[in-house]
Amino acid sequence: IRVTAGIGIMASLVAHDVQAPPGGTPFRIERLDPALDEVIAPDAQLETLGEHFALTEGPVWIPRQNGQPGYLLFSDNAANVIYKWAANTPLSVFLENSGYTGRDNSNVGAQTIAGRVAILLIGSNGLALDPEGRLVITAMTDRTVYRLEKDGTRTILADRFEGKRFNGPNDIVVKSDGAVYFTDTVWGLRGAAQSPQRELPFSGFFLIKDGKVTLLGGDRDTPGASPNGITLSPDEKYLYVTAGTRRTMRYDILPDDTVANGKVFVEDGIDGMRVDTRGNLYTTSGGTPGRIQINSPEGKPIGRLHLPQLTGEPRARVCATNMAFGDDDDRGLYITACTHLFKVRTRI
Repeated sequence: IRVTAGIGIMASLVAHDVQAPPGGTPFRIERLDPALDEVIAPDAQLETLGEHFALTEGPVWIPRQNGQPGYLLFSDNAANVIYKWAANTPLSVFLENSGYTGRDNSNVGAQTIAGRVAILLIGSNGLALDPEGRLVITAMTDRTVYRLEKDGTRTILADRFEGKRFNGPNDIVVKSDGAVYFTDTVWGLRGAAQSPQRELPFSGFFLIKDGKVTLLGGDRDTPGASPNGITLSPDEKYLYVTAGTRRTMRYDILPDDTVANGKVFVEDGIDGMRVDTRGNLYTTSGGTPGRIQINSPEGKPIGRLHLPQLTGEPRARVCATNMAFGDDDDRGLYITACTHLFKVRTRI
């Protein structure tokens, strides 16, 4: 671990020539195909931008505007906040009560573990920008999808399907025409799938368009194929959705923004996903050990980024929940990793 200067940057983990920490493993790039060399340099370094979070999720890059530099927003699901990270600036809270606006959390939010610590998933999860640059947010415990207006007010875009409340909106992506795609999981409920508060008996992925909510798919007819991560191809012809454990589906997007012709794209992916400008799909492992797999536009795995696994106390939980491309050239890959926030520079 090489300590680097600058406020907000805690450490930098060298990709290949660093000694593994005692009992742990360093960051590693696994090359499965020569095409990986066009995506990321073999000696690319992983920077640690923050640590000791509870559960980081849903990053989105806010581009430079009006002469002001760009910055990253990301959720800490257990802290119920959206954080703002900017280069050479202390980390700050961008939005309080981002996923739960109630006052009593004694019976809301699913419970999980961050290292040794039991935590509640009560905050926001996925973040995306609409065509007007407004932030669109999945509020898992409020069980809504809402838009943050320029004046700071919140507009609920959806909270129900056919009169029944969502279980816990999770990941989200917005098309250039304003169509909103999101997944709904059980993680907004205490007890998850066994919660007596559950109203929808399935997990699904949905479209919000012109004020209407449309169910596009899910595990209602395919037990175990619950969706989580969701993203669009760069040309917006395809919608990618995870389906259960280590499987990502690809759907054709129709002119009305619904989908058809779903098929298995790659046998990988549990949590958040991203694409680069060439159409490579980046899928995540979700839990530990944190790993990102890079897949060609044809669905061929070309490489993997293995995140460092750390030892010591308090115990870290370095997973891989989601990613966002950022920086002025969009070549910085920001990675939310449960207790950590990382960044690695890419070539495209």
